[in-house]
Amino acid sequence: FKFKGPLSFRSALAESRNIPAIKVSYLAGISNVIQKARDMGISSLNKSPEYYGLGLVLGGGEVSLLEMTGAYSVLGNDGIYNKPTGILEVRDFEGNVLEKYVPDEQRVLEENAARMVNSILSDNEARAPLFGSNSFLYFGGKDVAGKTGTTNDNRDAWLIGYTPQVSVGVWTGNNDNSPMKKGSSISGKPWRAYMDEVIKNYDNESFTDYELPENF
Repeated sequence: FKFKGPLSFRSALAESRNIPAIKVSYLAGISNVIQKARDMGISSLNKSPEYYGLGLVLGGGEVSLLEMTGAYSVLGNDGIYNKPTGILEVRDFEGNVLEKYVPDEQRVLEENAARMVNSILSDNEARAPLFGSNSFLYFGGKDVAGKTGTTNDNRDAWLIGYTPQVSVGVWTGNNDNSPMKKGSSISGKPWRAYMDEVIKNYDNESFTDYELPENF
């Protein structure tokens, strides 16, 4: 990649530019970044900030697919965190409810901040310079946000996408951690195939617009 010069937050995030991500982490403070990730359910980042350093934003910390997908659901839910669970209800043979999932919602992100990120990650025009205008992230008139990520030598290929109702994550890689020939685009096909089916179960709900702060 050539040096692009000054970029807006929208262009930098939509095009997965590394240097702006590093600079934002530096300005925010890596301790604050890690704490916010933990607030959003990423408990696997359990070492000190010094251990990770600014390389954290480039894949310098090991996380699980479930935690990452759950964290992105916070964005789609306007900053509200729900802990992922595999069982919603248990019934006996007579249909009596023995156990039932009880939501324990927690606000972990400012509503307007979540909506700003949703706007960026669902902006097909902003990501077009990297992915093209008709990529696996483009769903026509439907609001679908998405973010890819690739570790060194294409050992891990991530793709997490979400709507206001559902968050779906895909990790692709070799089980011996050997390099692959392609990066995050390799996760595009299975993610898109599943996403096409799952969003049929939901109304075509759009992300809520953010409010521009004063003196922004």
